[in-house]
This record gives sequence, C-alpha cells and structure tokens, in this order.
Amino acid sequence: MNDFSLPKLPVLDSEMAYREAGGRDKPVALFLHGNPTSSYIWRNIIPLVAEVAHCVAPDLIGFGQSGKPDIAYRFEDHARYLDAFIAKAGIGPAYLVAQDWGTALAFDLAARRPDFVRGLAFMEFIRLIPTWEEFVRGSKGREIFRKFRTAGEGETLILEGNVFVERVLPGGMLRKLSDEEMAVYRAPFLTPRSRLPTWRFPNELPIAGEPGDVVARLEKAHAALAGSAYPKLMFAAEPGALVSPAFAEEFAGKLKDCQLVRLGAGLHFLQEDHPETIGRAVADFIAEVEGGRAREGRAAS
Repeated sequence: MNDFSLPKLPVLDSEMAYREAGGRDKPVALFLHGNPTSSYIWRNIIPLVAEVAHCVAPDLIGFGQSGKPDIAYRFEDHARYLDAFIAKAGIGPAYLVAQDWGTALAFDLAARRPDFVRGLAFMEFIRLIPTWEEFVRGSKGREIFRKFRTAGEGETLILEGNVFVERVLPGGMLRKLSDEEMAVYRAPFLTPRSRLPTWRFPNELPIAGEPGDVVARLEKAHAALAGSAYPKLMFAAEPGALVSPAFAEEFAGKLKDCQLVRLGAGLHFLQEDHPETIGRAVADFIAEVEGGRAREGRAAS
C-alpha cells in the first residue's frame, strides 16, 4: 500500500491519526478532508504549503488511520472529536484548508471560535440545500443520494456495497486513481461495519430542512461566515459537483475579503485533479496574509 503509518494522538475515547509537515515556527495550516477520504487526499498539496506553514492534517474520527469508536458519526460527533484533537495537538490560531465535510467543520469551528481562524481556504463546500432539485447537478447523482438516505437502500449500497469508496470517490474526479492510491482509500473500509462513517455523512447533508439539528447548526455557521472579516480563498471548478462556477462566483462576491481561484475542469475531489494549483495558491495566500500582518505590526509600533 502506497502510504505510511501515521502518528496518532489519544483523543477522547479513541485516537486520531494525522500528517504533519513544515517548521513549528511557522503559522499553522489545518487541513480538513471530507467523505470518504482522509488526510491522504492532501498528500500532494501539503509539501507546497509546508514552505510557509506548519501543516497538520488529521484523519477525521472513523476515517483514514484514525480509530473507529462506537459512536453514531453524526456531524456533532466529528466536531467534538476535532475540537479534542485541536486541544490535544496544542494548535492555536490557524489557517483552515477544507473540502466537502471538512468545510462544514471549518465553518462551524470558525463560528464558535472566530479568534481561532487566521484565514480560510475552501472548495466544494457543504451548504444548506433548500430543495432536492437544487442538490447535485444532474438527476442521476441526485437519485443516488436519495437512495443513500432511504432506509434499507442506503445501508445496502454503502455498508454492503462500499459505494462511496468504489463509485462516488472515483466518479468525483477526472483523473484515474492508481491501484496503489485506491488501496489506500479502501484500507479503512474493508468491512461493512467499518463503513458506518461513510454512510452517516450523506444522511447528515442539510437538504430540504433535514436533519433539523444539522440544518440549525450550519445555518449559524454560514451566518457567521457571511459576517466574518478574516481573509478567504475559494476554489471552484467546471462543472463542479456541489458548487458550480456561477454559484461560487456569486457566493464569493457576498463574502468579505474572499479571492476566487478558478481551477478549470473538475468535479468534487479537486485535490486529486489540481494539487499543484491548490497548493501554490494556498501557500501564496498564507504568505500574503502573514506579510500583511507583519507590515501592520511594524506600522503600529
């Protein structure tokens, strides 16, 4: 398998694995992945960002090489374990770099702890979807997610068939993953029981007002994002999956201090198709923000 054993930290009743690179004297960049991936998805991006930041990329609880405690793997669980990981790792204010469910965790964290965020880079983000018709461009993709949320069908597809790893993951990028890369992505989910985290996330998507508690939490998170002043960097691809280029432009235009980077062709797992562009843009973004802070500091003194 084309990966290595990651260091782990004891977190609550389990442990969380993480990747780390870059000097500890540099500002922290915290990378947050989504479903059904792990910190592995950042492997070609982190080395570029490590030139300007101390990069830390945890495997969310139940994903990658992290533990699989006996929990429901709801959004609130992931937020709780992420908070505990941040505390255990001694991470202070950080740049958040996120995709998919990592963005929901980043927005939620920023809403609860605005002083924690030095800046935010994000792509293919989780947002409130008012109706099913507005979810995922194309009826075929929408229909499969409806099945994921249908009792019995969802469990059969995801827990028994491992559909998120075998179909959703490769179907969400333009390049073809190698056998070695697919082996790394498959490794955490070799049994039906181990796939519970990949089943829960599509059932947590805030679509048409359900589930209510996730909708309420993400409403607060998005309201805080809309009012926030910290610097932001958004990536969008054509045609995208959760986020179209047109929606990205409109969304970025309503945010304060938000740059939009157009990546060209891409679907959902943009880190696999555009690692170099993303890595260099995030590194430049951090360097620019830190440079501005340094200039402000000198002017104030």
